[in-house]
Amino acid sequence: MDVTAIKQRFEIIGTSPLLNRALDIAAQVAATDLSVLVTGETGVGKEFIPKIIHVNSARKHGNYFAVNCGAIPEGTIDSELFGHRKGSFTGAHEDRMGYFEVADGGTLFLDEVAELPLSTQVRLLRALETGEFIRVGSSKVQKTDVRVIAATNINLPHAIKSGKFREDLYYRLNTVPIMVPALRERPGDIHLLFRKFAADFAEKYKMPVIRLTDQARNLLEHYRWPGNVRQLKNVAEQLSVLEQKRMVSAESLQHYLPPDSPLHLPVVYNAEKTGSDDFLSERDILYKILFQLRAEMDEMKQKLAALEEQGPLPVSGKGKMLPHPVNKPLDEDEEEVTEGEILPLEVVEESPDLSLDSLEKELIVKVLTKNKGHRKSTAKELGIAERTLYRKIKEYGIE
Repeated sequence: MDVTAIKQRFEIIGTSPLLNRALDIAAQVAATDLSVLVTGETGVGKEFIPKIIHVNSARKHGNYFAVNCGAIPEGTIDSELFGHRKGSFTGAHEDRMGYFEVADGGTLFLDEVAELPLSTQVRLLRALETGEFIRVGSSKVQKTDVRVIAATNINLPHAIKSGKFREDLYYRLNTVPIMVPALRERPGDIHLLFRKFAADFAEKYKMPVIRLTDQARNLLEHYRWPGNVRQLKNVAEQLSVLEQKRMVSAESLQHYLPPDSPLHLPVVYNAEKTGSDDFLSERDILYKILFQLRAEMDEMKQKLAALEEQGPLPVSGKGKMLPHPVNKPLDEDEEEVTEGEILPLEVVEESPDLSLDSLEKELIVKVLTKNKGHRKSTAKELGIAERTLYRKIKEYGIE
């Protein structure tokens, strides 16, 4: 099955080369029994890849199960995957088959595989390598023939480095990697997807289709979409239900988009969850600082433009504004300014301290003040680990 046929069957919208590449790899690997690791941000639609692989494989007549590893309590995950014997633990009133047993001859999709406990990862590795597993509370080895496809939005190399994911399991799962692109990486598909969702919700709720002005479409296509396709679908549904006018302006659309500011930048790999080193935390906070700096510079330019409209202001050689008219003796360290002379904007004000350290300290102080000194909330809003925040507070001498 080619990429076009796959899109038609699974109602996948988009023409992005990155999306086409992911679908093409899925189609090619379907005929094999190789393990596949699907990666990508939350909400990109990773769940379509294992379905595509299953229906195009020799196992298409076998069972297909999707298991969200992050939604199953740690105490029962082994039982869910491998089954248990009656009386093996409190609540085990009868024998139970696990997914590896009931999916024999079919495909098992393990979503959020990085959430598996280390003890379960050992069991999973054995099942992948030998096709053998043991029910909880049993000593009998059982055989299974299951193709495993895993998915995660976590940076597994960092999880390995922090001791939260087994390296041998990673390489066993990652035989064929498939990366599903984020929505912001396929901007040409955003409006196509929106139109599809809008048409679907118009039919569902028996109302005219919602449409966007040119300005609203431009806003839609330039938003970062941290929640990806899932977020776009939610916005389309909200607009379809709540907007009285069927033609939505950019101003109206803005109300449905969470702030895309430096303090709300999506962080793919959360430092607190992965236990990664400070590299990601430093990078994220640096992004926020640079965005804040750009905003402050834009604000300063607007103020200077407003001053220019009021008429040219004579300035001293050191860049300090002087009142109209200039009728005072020059100091020894000042230069004479010809009447009407306008110096470049860059020298109108003295340059503030724009070092990254000072900007970083200022941002931390601002967020700490906003959160009334609550460090956990501050670290969460900055997108860094608490230990990183503690270190920086001490480093900058912040009270």
